[in-house]
Amino acid sequence: MKSLITIFFLLLTVYILQAQNNFQTDIIKTSAGDLKITFVGHGTLMFEFKNTVTHVDPVGRYADYSKLPKADLILITHQHGDHLDPKAIEAIKKDDTKLFCNEASLTTASGGSVLKNGETTSYKEMKIEAVPAYNIVSKRDNGEPFHPKGMGNGYVITFVKVYIAGDTENVPEMKNLKGIDLAFLPMNLPYTMTPAMVADAVKMFNPKILYPYHYGNTNVNELVELLKDKKDCEVRIRKMN
Repeated sequence: MKSLITIFFLLLTVYILQAQNNFQTDIIKTSAGDLKITFVGHGTLMFEFKNTVTHVDPVGRYADYSKLPKADLILITHQHGDHLDPKAIEAIKKDDTKLFCNEASLTTASGGSVLKNGETTSYKEMKIEAVPAYNIVSKRDNGEPFHPKGMGNGYVITFVKVYIAGDTENVPEMKNLKGIDLAFLPMNLPYTMTPAMVADAVKMFNPKILYPYHYGNTNVNELVELLKDKKDCEVRIRKMN
C-alpha cells in the first residue's frame, strides 16, 4: 500500500510539473524571422528569435526552469522577489549567458551588468535600452513609492521593437517611446497600473499590439472596453496573472 501511495505522489508531481510548463505562446512574423513569445506568468516572459533565447524576470514559482531552454540573454527589471530569483537564473545560465539588470539587483543577480535608465547596449544584432519604470500615485504607508523613480528598468528590445515595461505606472517618459510594435504593460494594484492608466499609456506611445501582463486579479475586460475604439492597437489577452 505504501508503495502505491509513493507511486501516486510521484505521478502527481510529474503531472504538476508538466502542467506548470504548459504555457501559452505567440508567434510574431518579422522580416528577419519568427519571434516566439512564451507567456510564463506574472512579469515573466521568454523570447526566442534567430536562435537566441531571452528570459525576462525568470522566477521559479512560475515555471520549472530545469525544463526550459537555457538563456543566451537574461533581463531583470528590478530586485523584488517576484521578478528576481537567483535559483531560476542559475538553472538557465550558460557559461556565456549575458545578464543585464538594474543596480539594486546586482548583489543578487551575480555576474550581471548594470543598465541605468536611459542607457543602451547591444547583444548580437539586438539593441537593448533601459527606460524608466516607477510609481507616481501608488505609495507605501510611509509615503515612499512602491517603485521609486530611477531604481527599476523597463526595456526596449529590437527583435521587432518590443517594450517590456517592468513595474511602472503611466509615467511621462512613455511619450518618448517611438515605433513600438509590441508592448507589455503591467496592470495590478497597488503596485502598477489600473486599466485606465494602461489605456492612457497606450495613447501616449501607440503600440501596434498590447499585451497586459502582471495583472493579478484585475479584470482585463475593463481595459479591452477602454480601448475598443482604438483601432490601431490590438489588445491580446494571455494568461499572465
